Amino acid sequence: MLNDDLCPVRAHVSLVNFAASQLLRALPRERISRAVGRLCEQPLPSLVSGAVSRAYSQAFGVDINEAAAPHGCYRSFDAFFTRSLREGIRPIADAPLVSPCDGTLSSLGPIDDAARLFVKGRPYDVGELLGQPSLSRDYIGGHYAVIYLSPRDYHRVHAPVDGRLLRVLATPGDCYPVNSMGERCVPQLFIRNRRVTMFIESVDRKPMALVMVGALIVGKITVNALGDHDVSKGQQDLGAGLSLRRGDEIGAFHLGSTVVLLVHPGVSLGAAEGKVRYGQSLTWGAA
Repeated sequence: MLNDDLCPVRAHVSLVNFAASQLLRALPRERISRAVGRLCEQPLPSLVSGAVSRAYSQAFGVDINEAAAPHGCYRSFDAFFTRSLREGIRPIADAPLVSPCDGTLSSLGPIDDAARLFVKGRPYDVGELLGQPSLSRDYIGGHYAVIYLSPRDYHRVHAPVDGRLLRVLATPGDCYPVNSMGERCVPQLFIRNRRVTMFIESVDRKPMALVMVGALIVGKITVNALGDHDVSKGQQDLGAGLSLRRGDEIGAFHLGSTVVLLVHPGVSLGAAEGKVRYGQSLTWGAA
């Protein structure tokens, strides 16, 4: 039986969530995201660039000492947001699979016999997430990890394994925020949002998918193999594939979002939920 004292609290939380969900639905999310993206790419004088990056760093706790360039050296806010790191600051673990990005490991677990993964108790169909239902069986018995990139984080994405990047698929969708409010208020959040999936074949010829999920005010998603423009809708094959080594840079979010990593059966993901950095091991070991 429910504790009567908790009922008003739960009712209040439900009302707040309902109001938040209605507000999210009413916002012109795509137009806001495009406008912010264009604004962030505008050139900035050095003094303005330095002031903006310092203010942002102070507000969100960015450690500029990790960056390859100091304040004032970024031609735009987008260049600051997608800043590179100093060489060697992220050692690459000698492990079967490493984190592809900095962020917060918010969820990880198995992919069940129906090709579903459960994030915060909510099911997601692997085929729908990938945008290619025919591939869902490849991941049955495998594992997934969800890594959320906050405003303070480094926003470039790296290869989680040695192998080959075979193709890139951009699936159109919405621009809901992927923070905790979005997870609470938007059913099937990762499937409803726009996403870019990189299909990777590991050195032992096993399939892996790295899904870059777009969000509110994500200006664009870039994949190094395709240039510095926003990835175009649809699938782009890379022929024999682009050779990758663990830790190689492969893409970037232009403003923040989330990575969902899907791995084949045979590798068990094992890391504590919480902060992770790219290059950190995500495995207990190969099965």
